[in-house]
Amino acid sequence: MSDETYNATGSTADRAVETLHRIDDKVAMLRKQRLEDPDSATDKLIKSVLPAITGMVAGKLFQVTWDRAQARRKASSGESSSNAKGLMMNIAFAAASAALGAVISTLSDRGSQALVDFRHRKHHR
Repeated sequence: MSDETYNATGSTADRAVETLHRIDDKVAMLRKQRLEDPDSATDKLIKSVLPAITGMVAGKLFQVTWDRAQARRKASSGESSSNAKGLMMNIAFAAASAALGAVISTLSDRGSQALVDFRHRKHHR
């Protein structure tokens, strides 16, 4: 084997070992973060599922309420649906639904975090 081939193989091996060390360091760092994370799997589940369910329920309740109000309004006024009014009502529904969704999302995120914090405080007593 020539000296050139040995140096190329040596530098390739050195690069491979260096890459493996970087990967090992990254894995060790991620493992340390996971072990130091105070949230259990249940806490993470609460923080993700509770806001999602709350948002779906609130959205459905808003839609049902909106539909009932629109049906009552049309029945009392005896009007037929025109395209212009229908478009405006759809835009109003979308805006109101988005605003409610933002409020519910923020409140449910805070509520689920408060619940997890309460569980942590209770556990440490």
